[in-house]
Amino acid sequence: MYTLEERARRYATKAHAAAGQRRKYTDEPYIVHPAAVVELVRSVSDDEEMLAAAWLHDTVEDTPGTLDDLEQRFGPRVASLVAMLTNSGNLPGQNRTARKVAHFRHTAAASPDAQTIKLADIIDNTRSIIHFDPHFARIYLIEKRVQITLLTAGNKTLWQLADRIIEQGIHQLGQPPYSVPDDWFTLQEAKYR
Repeated sequence: MYTLEERARRYATKAHAAAGQRRKYTDEPYIVHPAAVVELVRSVSDDEEMLAAAWLHDTVEDTPGTLDDLEQRFGPRVASLVAMLTNSGNLPGQNRTARKVAHFRHTAAASPDAQTIKLADIIDNTRSIIHFDPHFARIYLIEKRVQITLLTAGNKTLWQLADRIIEQGIHQLGQPPYSVPDDWFTLQEAKYR
């Protein structure tokens, strides 16, 4: 009998492989990303449902897997955590700013456990993007700087690590300092209502 986490790892591995997913910059099997996210979460929590959700966090967005399927296989809490981490979908014609504002609102409303998983996701993706795509990283880092200001319910250690990696990336890439006005998120949200 497999543990909940092991079942989630096996499910995510098969789902991402069956969808033909590979890591964008390295062409590695996609599961290396959820594995990295799990290890970051494990560094601050031994909650097996959180670890299972970390394995599964991209399955609904990126594979044919559904939240109903996850709930049946892994229980309501795991499915709920994954739902809090899943983009609800992009509307036709929606620009990048509108998509990001919607996603930021969604994750800002997530539970502390889901925000912790999201912080781990941001850390792993940020490391990869800084290393492999410095041009896009200049945009991505500013977006992530804004997003983590809304994830303060997540684990403080991972929040500090995300903040440090983002700020180091901005400095490393020669991005001029950019401060986000306190009302930036509210103003952006108002544009898309």
